Amino acid sequence: MTKTWLITGTSTGFGKSLATFLAQKDDVNLVATARHTDQLDYLDQYDHGKILKATLDVTNRDEIAAVVKATTDKFHGIDVLINNAGLGYFGTFEESDRDAVRYMFDVNVWGLIDMTRAVLPTMRAQKRGIVVNFSSIAGLASFPTLSFYNSSKYAVEGVTEAAAQEVAGLGIKFMLIEPSGFRTDWAGRSSQKTMPKLADYQQFASRIEGSEEGAHHEAGDPDKAAAIIYDQVTNHAADLPLRLPLGQWSTDTAIDKYTKTLANFKTLHDLSASADQPEK
Repeated sequence: MTKTWLITGTSTGFGKSLATFLAQKDDVNLVATARHTDQLDYLDQYDHGKILKATLDVTNRDEIAAVVKATTDKFHGIDVLINNAGLGYFGTFEESDRDAVRYMFDVNVWGLIDMTRAVLPTMRAQKRGIVVNFSSIAGLASFPTLSFYNSSKYAVEGVTEAAAQEVAGLGIKFMLIEPSGFRTDWAGRSSQKTMPKLADYQQFASRIEGSEEGAHHEAGDPDKAAAIIYDQVTNHAADLPLRLPLGQWSTDTAIDKYTKTLANFKTLHDLSASADQPEK
């Protein structure tokens, strides 16, 4: 059965790797989006009548509605939505630029939310569908200079976990992708950076500079990630994980954090429970 995949942010990074991978599959209708479709020329070599390139800025709800309509008009449904479009932001909590942070939230959080809410009516009518939301290891653990990026991804985690429960009986599933460092543009072109000016935060300047210098030298391979995501959605839909960490650093960091968090909760269990009213 041919499935229709709609992917946001396919000009670079994970989105481009996924679109390239899917464009070569006979059982896929691909809708690849970007703010500028001339950045999607790499797909022309695969154009076999099952690819739709569409202009989309996920902060523009009119464009979201237009892409969903174009997709359903051409392919008569949407089986998989990949919410990949996103931005990074590096800066200390106190010195971060509020307008830049707000825009990041408009893309990372509200863009993802609006995109998903636009697609869910189609999936509900079909009584099937999978929504794949790109989070990050930064949605599970927090790091200096990433407080606002962390918070945007924590928001993605929270809204996805709740929405997944609401549609569980409707044939629709959600999956969170939680990558560590991958060779994409995230730490470079796709991230804004505010260098510390206050003397108290100068210790973090090298961390921000290092993120730029390390771009495209990370351990993670986005092409391998694309193959894993396709396999999970295609061959493991029945037992699709809610959370899929990708990269050894991601899974090791998550295990370490939640092991320590669980131990902390157990230590505080009796104290925490004592805050309740006694049972009558």
